[in-house]
Parts: sequence; structure tokens; C-alpha cells
Amino acid sequence: MGNIVYGNIISDEIKENIKNFIEMSVKNGNRQPHLVVIMVGDNQASKVYVSGKNKDCMQVGIKNTTLYYDDISEEDLISKIKELNEDKTVDGILIQLPLPSHINKDHIFNILNPQKDVDGFTPLNVGKLYLGQDTFVPCTPKGIIKILEYIGYYDLSGKKAVVIGRSNIVGKPIAQLLLNKNATVTICHSKTQNIIEQVRQADIVVSAMGNAKLIKKDWLKENSIVIDVGINRDENNKLCGDVDLEDVIDKVKYITPVPKGVGLLTRAMLLENTIIAYKNSINNN
Repeated sequence: MGNIVYGNIISDEIKENIKNFIEMSVKNGNRQPHLVVIMVGDNQASKVYVSGKNKDCMQVGIKNTTLYYDDISEEDLISKIKELNEDKTVDGILIQLPLPSHINKDHIFNILNPQKDVDGFTPLNVGKLYLGQDTFVPCTPKGIIKILEYIGYYDLSGKKAVVIGRSNIVGKPIAQLLLNKNATVTICHSKTQNIIEQVRQADIVVSAMGNAKLIKKDWLKENSIVIDVGINRDENNKLCGDVDLEDVIDKVKYITPVPKGVGLLTRAMLLENTIIAYKNSINNN
């Protein structure tokens, strides 16, 4: 029987450490860390994520400002971001995706100050990640690495990892982070042929394709580690991942559930990135 790795256990530990750090920092005369979240439009999933982020910030003592815009021009949004870039009391800026179609997200991330880019999406931070330099790592991939470390996988030499999905937010950065840990990495996607054959060879599978319960036990190698990033609805409208957990549980060594898995670590990594930005800011000012 495989072990289910619940994200809340790791996330709670990280949040407790952050809370203690902030209390000590404020006691020493520093200001509170400050995260600004910008949301444009009326995307319901985004509203849920943003509300969860607000709650997390309150729990640990990060000041959180959420700027909601029903509608805003690209020019006005860029002007607002430039203002926040210059504000020394703002440590992290998060642009909630997706943005409405009239706003070019590449323009927005080109404007955002990389030192406040707690999502790790600016071109400079993306480039640094691929060069193996110190940078802000996107929150979901960073959370996946935390999970692997939590179960004792710090060095992945000799391990074959398969990443399903090639998005800039999850697939590509997690592939790079796994490479940095010495895994041999294959990226599969919608155009990959014989995808099941690829996955069957993997010691570690990271699935971020958004296809409800597609992965069954016949896809997987015995005693593999499965990180399920998919967020889908099953035939009963219940949240589920890309992996059929009940079907595979007897074959895997470790697996993350959906919900209560990677998503909680994604949120905790946002807090951790905000604290990195905060430390940089109070050390430099």
C-alpha cells in the first residue's frame, strides 16, 4: 500500500517557521513583510486562490493588499505596477493569472521588478532558473521539490523522472529543478507518442496535464513516486487529479492526493518567496 503525502503537514510546518520569523523581525524593529496581489477580471477560480492567499498571509503575519480591477487598461495596469516597483514598503508583487485578453501578460512581466516577482515569472528570473542561479522559483515547482525532500529524496542521481505537461508555470520549471537534482528527465505532452511507455519507465512521475483520473496503475512502474498537480472534476463533480488514486495506491511508493496535496504547498511557497523578497529588502534599505 502506497503512502499518501498530504500537503498540509509540510505546509503547516513552513507556515509556523515563517510566523516565528516575522514575529522576531517585527520585535527587532522591522516593518511587517508586505505582499500585493493584483487581480483583473472576474475569474471565479482566481477569486478562490486569492482568498486562500489572503488567509495564509493573515495566519503568518504578512501584510496583504489585494487590488481588484473589474476592468483596467494595459497602460493603467503598467503604470500601477511601476508605482509598486518603486514602493519600498512593498516586498512582493503577484499578478494573478489569467489576465483578460486585452492585456498582454508578456508586457506586464517585462515591467515587473524581478526582485519583487514572488511568482518567478519575469524573464530575468526564468533565465536565472535555467542557469542554476539563485532566483525566485515558481511556487508549484518549488512546492513539488519540497515534497520530494520531505520524503527523503534530496539527490535524484540514477532516478528517471517523467514530467507530463510543458507549461511555463509547472512543466518546464519542474523539469529543470529535477535536472538540478541529478534526475534524468523526460517531458511528455499532448504531441508525445507512446506516452504510457515513457511513464512506465519513470521512478518519479509529475503530472500536470489536467485530465481527470487518466493515469491508471498500468501506466506506472512498481514503487514509483507520483506527484499529481492536476486539478479536475470527476463524473460526480468532485475535485480530483490526473491520477486515479484508488486504482494506483497499491502500486506506488508515494503519491500526493487532490485536493490536500500540491496546492497547499504552492500557497506556502508564495509565503516563502515573499519572505525572501522581504529579507532582501530590509537588508538593502
